[in-house]
Amino acid sequence: MKLIVVSGLSGAGKTIALHSLEDMGAYCVDNLPVKLLPAFIEQVPDLSHLHECVAVGVDARSMAVQAMPALLQTLDSLSLPFEILFLESEDPILIKRFSETRRKHPLTSDNLPLAEAIQHERELLSPLASRADIRINTSQMHVHQLRDMIRLRVGLQPSQRLSLLFQSFGFKYGVPSDADFVFDVRCLPNPYWQMELRSQTGQEAGVQNFLSEQPQVQQMLSSIRGFLEQWIPAFVADNRSYLTVAIGCTGGRHRSVFIAEQLAAHFLTTRRGVLLRHRELS
Repeated sequence: MKLIVVSGLSGAGKTIALHSLEDMGAYCVDNLPVKLLPAFIEQVPDLSHLHECVAVGVDARSMAVQAMPALLQTLDSLSLPFEILFLESEDPILIKRFSETRRKHPLTSDNLPLAEAIQHERELLSPLASRADIRINTSQMHVHQLRDMIRLRVGLQPSQRLSLLFQSFGFKYGVPSDADFVFDVRCLPNPYWQMELRSQTGQEAGVQNFLSEQPQVQQMLSSIRGFLEQWIPAFVADNRSYLTVAIGCTGGRHRSVFIAEQLAAHFLTTRRGVLLRHRELS
């Protein structure tokens, strides 16, 4: 268990850094009042069974940040290891970012314009910057580059808690609006035309046996499995949290249900967070 103190200039990417750490499994607290930090550290052991890292965001919104050197001395005396991650950027870039987003710098006032507020913030945070274990200049970085840099420098791995949902549906009732991938299985042999199977669904043995014996069905399953096995890791690497795979047939009761069931069962053997829903059966 370790503590990461995340700080930096407003507009340099502190919020993105905290979100990235949270995606990697860290327990994150933003803008914790500096005076509460020692008390918070005392509670860290209670989180160790759920998280390997705790991250605390500290910035100039609390003027008590001037007392940080003394607090760092306190942290030095603790057995809990810690690192300081400091984010900075060039003044013209920060001014441009605040201009584009139309957000107010936390230190600006009627008597303190933006450029002077940025300089004042640099002075307030200089004790943290000088003690930083990791300093990242985000002037020429976009969001994804910053996420990758934090992952490399901090050494945490993504939690990979991607939620993979397989959903069957019927095209006659419309395509699900939240689907990331849609596979059309209406070309497969249809159990509906077998009178003894018409009243059943893809969850029942009669339909399952019928479809399992069809070479086209097995070929379709193999193709979809191969596609997803190749590309799911790319979505995980891109920090995606949710992925919905929709399988559609005409009515959403036979073929799509069977295919979704088979896919969910396959991916449950290799990963967590696999969900299964049958829209037309619910």
